[in-house]
Amino acid sequence: MADREVLPDSVKPVHYHLSLRDLEFKDWTYKGGVTIDAEISKPTKQIVLNILDIKLSHAKITLDHTKSSQSLESTNFSYDEKAQRVAITFDQELPVAGKASIAIEFEGIMNNEMAGFYRSKYKPVATPAKSVPRDDEFHYMFSTQFESCDARRAFPCFDEPNLKATFDFEIEVPVDQVALSNMPVKDTKPTKDGWNMVSFETTPVMSTYLLAWAVGDFEYVEAQTDRRYNGKQLPVRVYTTRGLKEQGRWALEHAPKIIDFFSEIFDIDYPLPKSDLLAVHEFTHGALENWGLVTYRTTQVLFDEKTSDARYKNAVAYVVAHELAHQWFGNLVTMDWWDELWLNEGFATWVGWYAVDHLHPDWQVWAQFVNEGMEAAFRLDGIRASHPIHVPVRDALDVNQIFDSISYLKGCSAIRMLANHLGVKTFLKGVSSYLKAHKYGNAKTKALWDALSEASGKDVNALMGPWISKIGHPVLTIAEEPGQISIKQSRFLSTGDVKPEDDTTTWWVPLGLEGKKGQSGVADLSLTQKHETIRDIDDDFYKLNSGATGFYRVNYPPARLAKLSTQLDRLSTEDKIAIIGSTADLAFAGNGTTAALLTFLQGFNKESHPLVWTQILDSISSVKSVFAEDKEIKKGIENFALKLISNKVKEVGWEFADGEGYLTGILRKQLIGVAAASGHTEVADEALKRFNAWVESPEGSPIHPSLRSPVWRAAVRKESGRAVDILKREWFNTKSIDGKLICLQSLSVTEDEELLRKSIIPFNFNASPPSDSVPAADMHALGMGLASNPVGRAAQWEFMKGNWDAYIAKLGNPIVVDRFVRVSLGGFTDTATIDDIDQFFKDKDTSGFNRTLGTVKDKIRGRAAYKQRDSAALKEWLGASGYL
Repeated sequence: MADREVLPDSVKPVHYHLSLRDLEFKDWTYKGGVTIDAEISKPTKQIVLNILDIKLSHAKITLDHTKSSQSLESTNFSYDEKAQRVAITFDQELPVAGKASIAIEFEGIMNNEMAGFYRSKYKPVATPAKSVPRDDEFHYMFSTQFESCDARRAFPCFDEPNLKATFDFEIEVPVDQVALSNMPVKDTKPTKDGWNMVSFETTPVMSTYLLAWAVGDFEYVEAQTDRRYNGKQLPVRVYTTRGLKEQGRWALEHAPKIIDFFSEIFDIDYPLPKSDLLAVHEFTHGALENWGLVTYRTTQVLFDEKTSDARYKNAVAYVVAHELAHQWFGNLVTMDWWDELWLNEGFATWVGWYAVDHLHPDWQVWAQFVNEGMEAAFRLDGIRASHPIHVPVRDALDVNQIFDSISYLKGCSAIRMLANHLGVKTFLKGVSSYLKAHKYGNAKTKALWDALSEASGKDVNALMGPWISKIGHPVLTIAEEPGQISIKQSRFLSTGDVKPEDDTTTWWVPLGLEGKKGQSGVADLSLTQKHETIRDIDDDFYKLNSGATGFYRVNYPPARLAKLSTQLDRLSTEDKIAIIGSTADLAFAGNGTTAALLTFLQGFNKESHPLVWTQILDSISSVKSVFAEDKEIKKGIENFALKLISNKVKEVGWEFADGEGYLTGILRKQLIGVAAASGHTEVADEALKRFNAWVESPEGSPIHPSLRSPVWRAAVRKESGRAVDILKREWFNTKSIDGKLICLQSLSVTEDEELLRKSIIPFNFNASPPSDSVPAADMHALGMGLASNPVGRAAQWEFMKGNWDAYIAKLGNPIVVDRFVRVSLGGFTDTATIDDIDQFFKDKDTSGFNRTLGTVKDKIRGRAAYKQRDSAALKEWLGASGYL
């Protein structure tokens, strides 16, 4: 394959027998042996495998000929560290053989980089088993993270998604600890004193990145599926370290139902004999879909009714559904290569929300997706340095940077648009036939489009081609004449400077038009060229992109926008969210103005829907983030927000009523947060009063878990020095599963520069003993908060430049470095910073985050252009409207 760097095709793995032993808890090493049954299709003297941080000691190959077998040994290993490969050279040429087995002895490391086979530190909440390794108060558990290319850190293997094989796995563990893997335990035999060898059943054919195991002081809660599989209900378990298992109940309520739901809609039974979910204390992403043993960041799988923020209820339900969707889409049928990552992630995102909507219709998760998912996708996709959904990946090591909003959220938006167009039932029928046709194999996007074309009778390749292969998305600009509208599609760039060469794509755009005379509901019309005129339009009311199922922006004439703000009762929740999002984005890009956006928002003061309020508040907050360095404008925007929300704040109040909807609680937290941040005296005073009562007596005057964030932030703003000390202590001692993240987000809001430099930024960056600084997996939470605080942003960047080597060493894992660069630098609003960034990185190795640096600089360009273009007019409007 000329377009990608892959292993030589002379040897293909069929089956691995992997055995790990002698786990050392002092120097964190282990010994291993792997025997790989393979086919040799071309004569070769070398066998090339992937490895990283692994030392080989001996290799032997046995070739089965028809009547005899022959063995060759080798200790001739040449390592290519950059390519993460080893070539094992034999003295004579290996002939073509249908059956060969390669046995390799090696030594590996249980690292602390959250990749490969690694260790996670935690503070036990119950007395741990005797053998659990520890230093000071921290104890350790062990688990794996192999996606995308880190199975090679744990054992020598052919580490590419389409080199599938079956696996037998065994591991030697202390008798008082638990070992888990993809399959159920087959056997446990004592080895040396106090240790057992635990072996597992053989896996189905699968990719290396889905193999998994874990060792630790684990306990579990268990439930069964309702449906029967091969005559039996499946056991579903949530595993945690000792003392936390009860917080797995919420995930456990969902997992069996979701397995049954997917087995039905895909018309394929869940393929394994069990399903385990494991909470891991240090984790790079949210979760990883290892077949039969899904691993999770603790906040994405554990939830405690009494101490958790209700927002995590929704997050856990969704992440569980997303990962279980992968058990079919990704695990049973796998992308052919990493350039198709979006196919796994975009689909699992869509069907994950589809399952949550099925279980919790009252949460209205599609409106939530329009507000959170689509808006995040639009933000990244609206810049020149974005990338197409289907992105060439030459070297597997480049793939880390595309685990982003394009692969997940634009991918999901494109699938939602298509599913809506074909009809969800038809769409799922096509997905089912795609999965059946390729099960236990690999497939490309085209195979899915072909299956969907067959199910729907439409040419899905043609509809979706530009959406997948081209960069960006369109904005539809509407011009009105009596009884008709003309629509023009062009590429949307948030920097507002679209050049002819940027705008060469013509997208298929399902118009979702309501308001065509003589038709009720949505007219089945699509735009397939650059311009089109549509007649018989109702001049009083029409709207495009009904239900916000299409991934595009709509630019209505100003008078139409003003009219729509008086017809809000005729817009669905999704419509309102999408129109506010479009109006804000068009103001940002210069196709509209901030004054027009704020004028439009004034019409929403009687709005009742919590998710529409979320979008309103998000849009105001985005405007504030660009103009906040001008104290006068900042005050004006805060006054605008206060006037808009004052009635709603009173109405929602501070108290959570029994049985009130989940969304009402979410709205309360947001309104109190915005009111306090915008200088609402009563709310800020009440927040401080509650903070002080809680500090005096955490048990006697607890803060409602969902109000910790607004109350703590209000205290940090008002009494920085004192509140920061209190919250750092809370961060260290909290028993709440989400308490650490909420502390970090709250610490970031202080504008006291000295406190930021001396106390907060070092707390995030220091690599001192593990106990007094933030672990690498969580650093982005504080980094992101600081980036949206003008004083914090600059101080953090200065600190990063001054301590770059230490910072890289602490973050370690390239995925974590890339994420931190992304969240910490995109908030600047002046082009001088771009020169500073270029200057700083010119002699650094940026290969792990070069794509991200491009997007960060484009974000800054857009923000700087917006600030420069709209500052004077915005100030004038705020003054004229009485907000200054």
